[in-house]
Amino acid sequence: MLARRRTIVAAFLTTFCLFSAYYVWHKEPSNLVASLQDTQSHLWQHLHPALEKYAPDCPEPTQNGSPGLPRFDAIHETPRRSLLTNVDELLQPMQAAHDGFVQATRNLNVGNAFVPGTVGIVSSAGGSYLPTFVVSLSLLRRTGSMLPVGLFMKDQTEYEVHICETESIPPIEGFQIKSFAVLFSSFEKLIWLDADCVHLHGPTVLLESEPFTSSGLVTWPDFWANTAAPVYFNISRQPEPSSTTRQATEAGIMLVSKLTHFPSLLLAAYYNSYGPNCYYSLLSQGAPGAGDKETLLHAATALNQSFYAVSETVVDIGNVTPWDSQVAINAGYVQADPIQDYNLTSQGKWRVRDPSVAKPPGVFFIHAGAPKFDPGKELLWEKLRGFDGNPTRLWTYPPEAMRRLGYDAEQRFWEETMSVTCTMESAFETWKSKSELCDGVRMHWKAVFENPDIVMPTFTDD
Repeated sequence: MLARRRTIVAAFLTTFCLFSAYYVWHKEPSNLVASLQDTQSHLWQHLHPALEKYAPDCPEPTQNGSPGLPRFDAIHETPRRSLLTNVDELLQPMQAAHDGFVQATRNLNVGNAFVPGTVGIVSSAGGSYLPTFVVSLSLLRRTGSMLPVGLFMKDQTEYEVHICETESIPPIEGFQIKSFAVLFSSFEKLIWLDADCVHLHGPTVLLESEPFTSSGLVTWPDFWANTAAPVYFNISRQPEPSSTTRQATEAGIMLVSKLTHFPSLLLAAYYNSYGPNCYYSLLSQGAPGAGDKETLLHAATALNQSFYAVSETVVDIGNVTPWDSQVAINAGYVQADPIQDYNLTSQGKWRVRDPSVAKPPGVFFIHAGAPKFDPGKELLWEKLRGFDGNPTRLWTYPPEAMRRLGYDAEQRFWEETMSVTCTMESAFETWKSKSELCDGVRMHWKAVFENPDIVMPTFTDD
């Protein structure tokens, strides 16, 4: 287990491609850049020994059964299930290691591993995800946002010279896994975005408003109930929350203050270091999307740090099937505006318990899901053929979700996808074996968005 984890962690310290770099845009002096790099190196020199020293000295969790697909229920409490079969072998050694790591990080004197006062977006992508990321970046700029964006890659094999080394996209060192990318990013306040998550509006306001300004950590919900094993709460010495407290986390989007939540980021790094062999099993027990998604919020609760979990339910969007107008083929999902959600919950209005108390908040993010907006992927083209074989939109249902978008987001997606494809068709390594991608995107655009016979959804309540 330990050798595998060393390999994973070593990969974080290889290749970093910084899009619209803070240091270039704001012309930070070279001594500030050097100081940050020294601080980050100092952090790693102290963090790495703690990760090594407090490795869980126990067998891997074993499990009997699956949690299935438990939808979150904010009204009816249900007992937390334990599916692990070797809890007695896990509790004491994992609790001792957890206690030791938390105490060790409290004694770390590593300074600020970020540039004070900076704000930005952090993501990770490489290989087949890089075209999707560039489309998402184009969409971000389309909102008018000029926030710098740091992109972490897995290792040197994902570094693409043409994409990372142009005048507007200068290179800098970096790392891959989400918790380490956030931990070693240069920004004091940041938005984490998966490569296939995009803003519908300029995002800076989210870091200047409640609930972020008072909590320092904002997360969004998944469809599912939280399925962490009871033993995890014993290991981390925190009260076991009821099943109705909050949903599982959909960690494609997070708002994080490194100034206030640095301890939580360190503990999340610990959970992810030992995630594949220990903590991922404890935090999800094999529920959908099991992996790193629960690590930061659980780290914050273990350390009694503040957070705000958006309450508004995540919603699937897709295409209606011809055999049932109430059934859609999923092509993505939408997440609510946290400011509007907070405005409701701070008044005691919880739509997740009673949808009639207020109309739903607007949508702020779309997670593209399947398919990604990558013309090099066959799945995209398969989904773009409707049930009658003709080109179609991907996002048309449900109508209430479409109205929450505020504008035709899919058309904007395709405008930027067409722009990226037709200007960078030969740039991406994963596209070099493809042909006529630009022509294909243009044909789809004309068939769908210039076709007056295709019925458009309604995008506002007006």
